[in-house]
Amino acid sequence: MATFLYRLGRLAFRRRWYVALVWAAVLAAVGVGAATAPAAPDEASSMSGIESQKAFDLLEQRFPGSTADGAGARVVFVAPDGQKVTATDSRAAIDKFVTEAADGSQVSGAVNPFQAKAVSKDATTAYSTVSFKAKADDLTDTSKKHLEDAIDQARDAGLTVEVGGDALATQPAAGGSAEAIGIAIAALVLIVTFGSLAAAGLPLLTAIIGIGISMASITTLASAFGLSATTGTLATMLGLAVGIDYAMFVVSRYREERAKGRTPQESAGLAAGTAGSAVVFAGLTVVIALAGLSVVGIPMLTKMGLAAAGAVVIAVLISLTLVPALLGFWPNAVLSRRARKRGRVEQGGENNGGSRWARFVLRRPVPVLLLSVVGLGAIALPVMDLQLGMPGDEVKSTATTERRAYDDLAKGFGPGFNGPLTVVVDARGADDAKAAVRTITEKVGDTEGVVSVSPARFNPAGDTAVFSATPSTGPADEQTKKLVHTIRDERPAIDSATGVTFKVTGTTAVNIDVAQKVQDALIPYLIVVVGLAIVLLLVVFRSILVPIKAAAGFLLSVLAALGSVVAVFQWGWGASLLGVEETGPIMSMMPIFLVGIVFGLAMDYEVFLVARMREAYVHGDRPAQAITTGFRHSARVVVAAALIMMAVFSGFIGAGESMIKMIGFGLAIAVLFDAFVVRMAFVPAVLALLGARAWWLPRWLDRALPNIDVEGEALTHHADPAPTPAGETDREAARV
Repeated sequence: MATFLYRLGRLAFRRRWYVALVWAAVLAAVGVGAATAPAAPDEASSMSGIESQKAFDLLEQRFPGSTADGAGARVVFVAPDGQKVTATDSRAAIDKFVTEAADGSQVSGAVNPFQAKAVSKDATTAYSTVSFKAKADDLTDTSKKHLEDAIDQARDAGLTVEVGGDALATQPAAGGSAEAIGIAIAALVLIVTFGSLAAAGLPLLTAIIGIGISMASITTLASAFGLSATTGTLATMLGLAVGIDYAMFVVSRYREERAKGRTPQESAGLAAGTAGSAVVFAGLTVVIALAGLSVVGIPMLTKMGLAAAGAVVIAVLISLTLVPALLGFWPNAVLSRRARKRGRVEQGGENNGGSRWARFVLRRPVPVLLLSVVGLGAIALPVMDLQLGMPGDEVKSTATTERRAYDDLAKGFGPGFNGPLTVVVDARGADDAKAAVRTITEKVGDTEGVVSVSPARFNPAGDTAVFSATPSTGPADEQTKKLVHTIRDERPAIDSATGVTFKVTGTTAVNIDVAQKVQDALIPYLIVVVGLAIVLLLVVFRSILVPIKAAAGFLLSVLAALGSVVAVFQWGWGASLLGVEETGPIMSMMPIFLVGIVFGLAMDYEVFLVARMREAYVHGDRPAQAITTGFRHSARVVVAAALIMMAVFSGFIGAGESMIKMIGFGLAIAVLFDAFVVRMAFVPAVLALLGARAWWLPRWLDRALPNIDVEGEALTHHADPAPTPAGETDREAARV
């Protein structure tokens, strides 16, 4: 692989115009495709294998048209203090609103709260449901303006009016200005690392090109594959981070080869063959981990994983081709100003920050190891209280009308009103369907934790009924989860007594079932990912203990990251600093997605850092000296890469959407733990204690394993044997 990439790097350097034109053509093609592609459909919420989805499917089958997915708005009216919505003026204003709202061109109906008994017991709150014929994305500005005008008229009458639902909901921005700040910090880190604006700008440029291609491709394919805005945001998050890092690794190795006096073209080839090999392997681990999310069986998670994996593949391809091509255009511009003046790059000294830190750890391996393990273990403790769910409007900012509508409904009708359970009764084959349904309604209504049940509604065939049960607790409350399990646990006895069966569904039940499915899949997926890490690193490093050490470090960093997420977003520690106004359960899909991404990033740092140690050990360094050599060559770049990723991920903490905010924080803190605690402290401490045993591998296994050659040992047969004299590099640069 190293030889192939070496030749590819030289070819891209030599044929730079062709390479640049090809990537420009790709960007233009997908850009045109994105501009002309049809709008993506709403993201499907189908979830196979869970009871709530089976109940929903039965509902669609037996009640045709009852699950129409047009947009809706729940308009909540609250009377002024000390007054009631049933007062003459307030009632007249609400009646007028219903009449005005129903006249909208895309409105299919508006419910009068006084006719539908949608008034609270104390008569301080009422709500009207406005249904539309079109989906939220298809509503015209005129339709939205018509509804907003009707709402404003009700407000002018003295009522407090808030709106829930998706009709007027705004799509939250992914990162906004915070994301731009993250990119600016990444640029600053690159400038400090390389001491050159060109060297700093090149990784940013290629990463942005890669993201442009990725996002345009996602938009082009969105309609065909149902890719949502969330899918694109996560692909942007990861694609931008790895795109900068992978290009930076190649540029760094190019500068290192120039330091040895090699020609620009030869340096580009060697950078692609050595750092490029590590980029391919690191990118492969990320892709495998992301693609592996499809085995969980959650469509949304599968789409996010595959889209992000595609963005990583594009980042790898750009690093291997476009980066060497751009180096061909400006072979000396990426060097520092001092190096350009001298006409040759100075090689790094023996005593830089990386080597000094390595020697510090080598002198005190046991304290460093204990401190890192105990520290991360303590931070990981909150994981034991991990509660998964799918928070809704209750975790939005109080500045949003959706959150205020949620609070008003909870205050007027009880916290469980925002998350009713839908019970679907399959009475096909029953002798007396109505009597059986009546019995089930009474049994569910008598369950502790249910405050009310609605009258059952039958389908035209009379063999299926549906009714709702309102819990006494909110949709994200742990007691609501227990209530759903209680109703289902009592089902066998009810089924045997009535001769019919029923299923529990609704948004609340779906969220509970999804959380349970993810929680059940988390440990198996973690085992698969750790096993994969051990196998891949066994092939790369040809060692038994190094992969085990890497997997243990990965577990420490990912558990500590999850513990931090629980502490902030569930317990509320420091939540206000991140703009989290309401704590609650952790987003169901977040932990398993975090595991997949952190695995890939952890392997990135492991490969780039430990590969240089193994290279030094193979070439004769003592074990301790090999650790110092690896840190001297790679620590600075790995630290810069980690800072860049933290900056990019932190930018998404400013997102308005809870899941993006949560994942941005989780990834940023995971990179902090993995790069600065695990790879910089835990890894060298373990290797120092193991000594030469760290690189032991049975001979039979050594013969059986394929030779990946991440370090590029085979390139010694292709590389120029002697460095060029000072000044010759400039003549070569001018000639090529």
